[in-house]
Amino acid sequence: MLSFGTAGCNSGCRFCQNFDIAKARIIDKLSVGASPEKIAQVVASRGIDSVAFTYNDPIVFAEYAIDTAQACRALGIHPIAVTAGYMSAEARPDFYAAMDAANIDLKGFTEDFYWKVTGTHLADVLATIDHAVNEARTPEGEHVWVELTTLLIPGLNDDDAQLHAECTWIGKHLGPDVPLHFSAFHPSYRIMDVPPTPHETLTRARAIALAEGLHYVYAGNVHDREGDTTYCPNPQCHAKLIERDWYRIIADRLSASSGGNGHCPQCGTAIAGRW
Repeated sequence: MLSFGTAGCNSGCRFCQNFDIAKARIIDKLSVGASPEKIAQVVASRGIDSVAFTYNDPIVFAEYAIDTAQACRALGIHPIAVTAGYMSAEARPDFYAAMDAANIDLKGFTEDFYWKVTGTHLADVLATIDHAVNEARTPEGEHVWVELTTLLIPGLNDDDAQLHAECTWIGKHLGPDVPLHFSAFHPSYRIMDVPPTPHETLTRARAIALAEGLHYVYAGNVHDREGDTTYCPNPQCHAKLIERDWYRIIADRLSASSGGNGHCPQCGTAIAGRW
C-alpha cells in the first residue's frame, strides 16, 4: 500500500499525532507535486494494489482525492480513505462513492468530548459513518468496506459509559460486522500531561465491545496477539483465523491456499471483509 497526504485539517484535535502536517504553514516549500494520473502510474509500476489517503484528513483535499481514486481504480488499484468523518451531508456521496474502503475515526461518544477536544461535533461524524456503511457504494455497486478506530485517552473518552454507548450505537445502526479498533494514546501536541493508555484499558474496552455483540474488535498500537487476532464469530467455533502481532501477520487461515477463501475453514462461517 502507498500512503500519502497533503497538509491541513478541518478538525482541531488537541491530541493530533500528525500535527506537523495537519497544522503545517509552509507546505508549499516542503511538498512535491503529483497529478492523480502520476500517482496511479507510480503505484502500478511498483506492483502495489492500494492507495491510502491519510496523515491529514482527505476531506480537506476531497476533489484531489476523488480524482486520484478514479485514476487508481482505472488501473485496478484500490483507493482507501483514512478520515475523521467530519463533513457535510452534501459532500458525503461523491467522496465515499470514489472509495473502495475507509477507516473512520470515532474519537469518542459524547458531544462534550468532541467539541472540547476536537473542535467538531459527534452528530456529524455519526451521520457520516452511517452513510459510509449503509448507503455508500463503489462504482461497481459494492458496499464500501468501513472500519472504525477509537483512540482511548485516559480520563477523557475511556469510561465504561462512553464505551457501552458507542458499541450499542454501532451494533444498532451499523451491525456487528463493522470492525472496531481501540488504539492506545501517546502524549502529543497539546495533550502532553495525560499518560499513555494502559494496556488494561484496551483489554477492558475490547471486552465491552464483544459483550455488546460486535464480532471483530481489536487492540491497536500495542503488542497483543489475542487482541489483534480475527476470530470466527460463530460462538460454537471461535477459531483463530488471522493471527497478528501489532502490524505483523503470524498466520492467515482465511486465504484460499489454507482452505478459507473468506470463510472459516473449520466451520464454514462467512467472515466479513474483503478477501
